[in-house]
Amino acid sequence: MSDHHITTDDAWVPDACTLPTAERPLRLAEFDQFFTAAVRGVDRLSAQHLRLQLDDAAQVEETARDLTARESSCCSFFTFDLSRSGPDTLTLDVRVPAAHVDVLDAVAQRAVSVRRQR
Repeated sequence: MSDHHITTDDAWVPDACTLPTAERPLRLAEFDQFFTAAVRGVDRLSAQHLRLQLDDAAQVEETARDLTARESSCCSFFTFDLSRSGPDTLTLDVRVPAAHVDVLDAVAQRAVSVRRQR
């Protein structure tokens, strides 16, 4: 059985998510805005590992830290690592256990599709 469901607007919500239902569309909108404004590249390093190359602006780092902290509090299976490998390089690594690869698939698909719309 899948651990998420797809709604008619292609949004996903994993069953393991503890975010109140009324807040889920707002969180999805926050991720869409983040993907549009901050993500410069999307690389799928493995089935369980997604890397997002981000704009290196300070407010992007602050937003990423805030958003991923809040997401981790309701979807504890996510592991987010924000790092700088150089002064102009900011990356966000997103990892999930094997049981949640389908959720990471949906995140990756959403990041790519939202970026294409800009």
